[in-house]
Amino acid sequence: MAAVEPFDRETNPWVAAEARFDEAAAMLKLDDGLCKVLRNPSREITVHIPIKLDDGRIEVFTGYRVQHSIARGPGKGGIRYAPDVTLDEVRALASWMTWKCAVVNIPFGGAKGGVICDPSLLSDLELERITRRYTAELGEFLGPERDVPAPDRNTNEQTMAWIMDTYSMHERHTVTAVVTGKPLDLGGSRGRPEATGRGCMIVTQQALKRLGMDPASTSVVIQGFGNVGGMAARLMSKAGFRITGIIEYDGAVRNPRGLDISALAAHRRETGSIREFSGGEEVDPAEALLMPCDVLIPAATENAVTSRNAGRLQCRILCEGANGPTTPAADLILADKGIFVIPDILANAGGVTVSYFEWVQDRQGFFWNEQLVNDRLEEIMVASFEAVVGYADKHGVNNRIAAYMLALDRVAFAIRLRGLYA
Repeated sequence: MAAVEPFDRETNPWVAAEARFDEAAAMLKLDDGLCKVLRNPSREITVHIPIKLDDGRIEVFTGYRVQHSIARGPGKGGIRYAPDVTLDEVRALASWMTWKCAVVNIPFGGAKGGVICDPSLLSDLELERITRRYTAELGEFLGPERDVPAPDRNTNEQTMAWIMDTYSMHERHTVTAVVTGKPLDLGGSRGRPEATGRGCMIVTQQALKRLGMDPASTSVVIQGFGNVGGMAARLMSKAGFRITGIIEYDGAVRNPRGLDISALAAHRRETGSIREFSGGEEVDPAEALLMPCDVLIPAATENAVTSRNAGRLQCRILCEGANGPTTPAADLILADKGIFVIPDILANAGGVTVSYFEWVQDRQGFFWNEQLVNDRLEEIMVASFEAVVGYADKHGVNNRIAAYMLALDRVAFAIRLRGLYA
C-alpha cells in the first residue's frame, strides 16, 4: 500500500496539476519527449516592483507571469493580487489555462500572473501604481498576439483598464485587445461578468440531462458568493434551481426551501456579509460544504475538497466553479462514492470562452449583442461537455482525466503539426 502523502503536498496546486497530467498522458500513450514539452512552461517571469506608497515609503512587491503554452495561440489567463500568491500556484494555474482553452477548443494557450500583496491594505492609487509598473515590466511579453491577461482574484475591470492604458502608452496607440474583462466603454464584451457562472449552469444542466434529473427539483449548494458563485446562484435560481446553501469565508447560510438570492445579495451589499440574513439559518462554513444537496459548486479557491472531507460530501454532482478545488487524493474518494464530477477545466471555462469573444470583437472592431454572446457560449459549453463525457465513456476514465486527455490530445496535435524550431 502506497504511503499517504503529507497534506501540504496534497494541496500543492502544481503537484495536483502534474498528477492529472501524468495520468492523462499515460492513457494517451504520449511519448516521453512530447510529455516533456507539454509538462514544462514555455516561460516563467519574476519581476520586482518598486512602488512609492501614499505615505512616502518605498516598498518592493514581487510579481509573476507564467506562460505555459503558446502552441495553439497567444497565452491567456488572469492576474491575481493576494498575499499568498506563489510561483507554484501561478505555474499550475497557467497549465490549467492551457488545458481549459483546449477543452473548449478556442485558439489560446495558457498563462497566469500574480502579485504578492494584500489589496485590502493598499489604496486605489497604490494598486494603480503596482499594476502599471507590473505591466511595464512585462510589456515585451504581453500583446494581442503574445499574451492576453484578464481579471482574477482581487483584480477587476478597473485593473484591466490600467493594464490596457499602460500597454497602449508604450505602443503609442490604443490596443484594446491586450486584455479582456475590460469595462464595456473600453472594448469589453457584453455577457462577460456572467460568463463563468453561466457556463457552470450550462454544464450542470447537461449533467442533469445525462443523469435523468429535473432542474425544478434540484437543490444546489454554492461555496463562494463572488463573481462566479454569485452569478451562478442568481442565474440558476432564475432558471428554476433551488439554491439551499451559500458559503462564504466568514459564514454560511442555508434554507432547505430555497434562498432568495436577490435578497441575500442585497443583504450583503448593505452589511458587507451574508451573516445574519433573515431568510436562512446560519451554519458553520466547513459543515455547510457537507450539507445534503444534488449539486455542489465549489466556486471560491483551491483545495476546498480534500482527502479530509471528500468522504463526507453528500452531493450527486460536483461542478467545479473554482480552479483546482479538488485534490487528486479527493478524486479517488469521489469516484468511490459515485459522484459525477464536472472538472474545473470544463466547468469554469465559460469565462475564458467569452474572453475569447471579447478578444475577437476588439480585433474586429465589431461588437455583439448579449444574446449572441450567450448563444455562442452555450453552443461551445454544450459541445465541450459532450466531448469530455464522450472521452470518458470511450476510454473508461473519470470526467477529469477525460478532460485532460482531450486537452492534451489537442495541444499535442498542434505541436506535432508545427514541429520543433531549432
